Amino acid sequence: MELGRRLTIDNKFGDTSPWARKINIHQNANAKHLDERIFFPVTNLVFKFIMTFAIRLLFLLFTTSLFSQATSNTEYFRHLRYNHISPYIDISGIHPIDKSTAEATSHYVFTYDLSDKLIEIVNNHYHTEKKHPLASIGVYRLMISYTSGKEIRTFYDLNGKRISNDREVYKEVYSYDDKGFKTKLQFYDINDVAIESNWSIAEYQWSQKGDLVIERRLNLEKEAVNVSPYFEFGVTGILIDKDGTPNAHYNLDQELNVINNADGVASYRDVYDASGNHITYSYYDSNDSLTLNKWKFAYGQKSYDELGNNTLLEQFDTDGKLTRNRPVYSNVTIELSAMATAQDSMDIKKQSLGYLMALQKLDPILMNEVMNDSLNKVTIGYGRKIKEEVTKATTRDQMISFAEDWNKSNTKFPSPPNNQVRILGIYNRIASVELISDNWVEYLHLIKLNGKWDIVNLLWQHKDVSRYPK
Repeated sequence: MELGRRLTIDNKFGDTSPWARKINIHQNANAKHLDERIFFPVTNLVFKFIMTFAIRLLFLLFTTSLFSQATSNTEYFRHLRYNHISPYIDISGIHPIDKSTAEATSHYVFTYDLSDKLIEIVNNHYHTEKKHPLASIGVYRLMISYTSGKEIRTFYDLNGKRISNDREVYKEVYSYDDKGFKTKLQFYDINDVAIESNWSIAEYQWSQKGDLVIERRLNLEKEAVNVSPYFEFGVTGILIDKDGTPNAHYNLDQELNVINNADGVASYRDVYDASGNHITYSYYDSNDSLTLNKWKFAYGQKSYDELGNNTLLEQFDTDGKLTRNRPVYSNVTIELSAMATAQDSMDIKKQSLGYLMALQKLDPILMNEVMNDSLNKVTIGYGRKIKEEVTKATTRDQMISFAEDWNKSNTKFPSPPNNQVRILGIYNRIASVELISDNWVEYLHLIKLNGKWDIVNLLWQHKDVSRYPK
């Protein structure tokens, strides 16, 4: 980080300045006595000037020092470096951009103090791709403070309220030894009470053996915990490149020998490209041979666009045969729906009218046909005890029951009934409909599941507004 500071002091003096003073001494018989009248006043003025200058200089240096301590450096990144290894790995931004570019796109803001320590990350990354829990800060703002041998991370929402992160903890405290090596991570709740993360880990412990960082994880009872709930690695060894990029993660026994887990995996390894994109992850047994993991693939490859957005994931077996191929869904690229078909419009109108017809014709089978299992029907009612308007809900089962006998006297609708349906909008698998009958106005939401449209939400009121308070 390049830091620059310019201190400019511009002192200007008028004609009365001792440096600019012009002393005109007329030559006359008494000139030899003038030094007694001029020398001492000038010397006194010079002394005053020097003292004033020194005081001002000290003040400027002091205030500049204070200003420098409060000043920081800010950097902008499109993405965070992917990490599925350990919280020991430092958070790092990749695909740097400038401030003006950041204002128009998804990004992270990293802020550093003048000693180049990271003190804040603001999360303006609004892409919707699925992220590994270790690869996301999980909050809007991450604040980092430093005390003797400690790094303290706290988490905040958009309104400055303290919240928990993706590990469901409110504070993370890293400990360092005298050489700056990270030795421990502990989790706390909002009241600074030690807690376990959502992975049942209360404490990470790190030591060093050769090129490996040895990691152990403990719960609150000081019992050993696996690397994650979905992967069985106990004591582990982490291999990290000089630039801080994670390279490999080894499963170790108590003597720190590489061993297979129950699925026959002893390590997983990562490859990053020059831009910091995580492009390959692979699994090996204790003989250093490529092997299948518990999900039945040996390695995965990721593809990225020019901005570092992950667009494709491919997985392969030990022979290099493709076993899975799927796009990475996010709002980076969106495939818009085509126009609704005439058949969709016909089906939506049929289902919407079917709801009224089931009531009019006493047809519970038809009501069952048009209503989704998750039906939510609501109207406006009046709570007599609280003397306020309230919402009243009707269930799907109640609607089917109403279709059996609610109109048994044939007095709820005129004959023939005046049923009107108007489609307000259709987008792919969802639709909104206005339904008007002789006595009611209703708004319906329909959803298309397995090729069939059903009514899932229904909001209604009486057409006669005089029935409601003014």
